[in-house]
Amino acid sequence: MQPKTINTLCYINRYNMKGPQKILRYPRLDTILMAENYIRKHDGEFKKRALWEHLPRGTMYQTYCVIIDYLLFSHKISIDAEGKIGWIYYPEDVKKLMKDKSLFWNGK
Repeated sequence: MQPKTINTLCYINRYNMKGPQKILRYPRLDTILMAENYIRKHDGEFKKRALWEHLPRGTMYQTYCVIIDYLLFSHKISIDAEGKIGWIYYPEDVKKLMKDKSLFWNGK
């Protein structure tokens, strides 16, 4: 039996209605940065809907979904098995680890 995996596209579409849609509102940069900072501060605390309700500034839900889709596809956030959103983008830590000679990549 294979372990269950979350198909990212199916998971996103569950919240964004059914099938592909036209995006009516694109988020502004300050809105994206506000959501990124809030997710980074509250790493793993909220599910998607609860996070939207707790944002410091109100946004339309469709705009918020575009932000979440962007952050998922850019590998800055992940969604765990419980549906909670966590911040996973730490480039400074990766640079430090890449300099460590005791760590290496075995490309098998």
